[in-house]
Amino acid sequence: MFNSIKLNGRLAAAAFGALAIGSVAVANTAAAAPLPMFPFILTPPTQAVQPPVQSIPQVQEEDRSVELPARLRRQIVAYPTREAPGTIIIDTPHTYLYLVLGNGQAMRYGIGVGRDGFTWSGTQTITKKAEWPDWTPPPEMIARQPYLPRQMAGGPGNPLGARAMYLGGTIYRIHGTNAPETIGTRVSSGCLRLTNEDVSDLYARVSVGTKVIVLPMTDRRADLGSAVR
Repeated sequence: MFNSIKLNGRLAAAAFGALAIGSVAVANTAAAAPLPMFPFILTPPTQAVQPPVQSIPQVQEEDRSVELPARLRRQIVAYPTREAPGTIIIDTPHTYLYLVLGNGQAMRYGIGVGRDGFTWSGTQTITKKAEWPDWTPPPEMIARQPYLPRQMAGGPGNPLGARAMYLGGTIYRIHGTNAPETIGTRVSSGCLRLTNEDVSDLYARVSVGTKVIVLPMTDRRADLGSAVR
């Protein structure tokens, strides 16, 4: 029995040794074997996708041209008056601006005037001229329309248009417009508007100190300005 136990012990030891040797062999083989090749390509980390920036819509700054009715187009007309040549007369009811030329004639321009409750009358003088003026709405206008900008740089998209002539110490101006379709209408807050082409023509003909007479809306005398042929 002792010999049997001893023999079994030797067999167990031999088996254990073989197992140990096999384990070492497997370990050495694993260490020596090359790493398996996988079909992949290293790429840089993916950048986070940023949502598109929502831009604020911009007003298209182009001077829109419209075909004015014949009566509102710039033209020389017969206009008898005692006012001196160079005087501007605003015919509010008929939406005309007359520049007196003398010899019974005037240059007539179609204009836009103040809406109901915003017309005015009187005599002023041009105290300042500006090309492509900035627009700073007066406090009275801001109070009525609080959404208006506090200031807007001059340019084709500016409501004052290409030129402006400031009247005395008032808030009123003779100016151009980026909405030429409003010529011949009553839509302003008291200012007098012309197309950009017409206001540029008038601007070149007058100077600081020019007398401006604004007739009241109630002055509905007959239109004296017949075209000169």
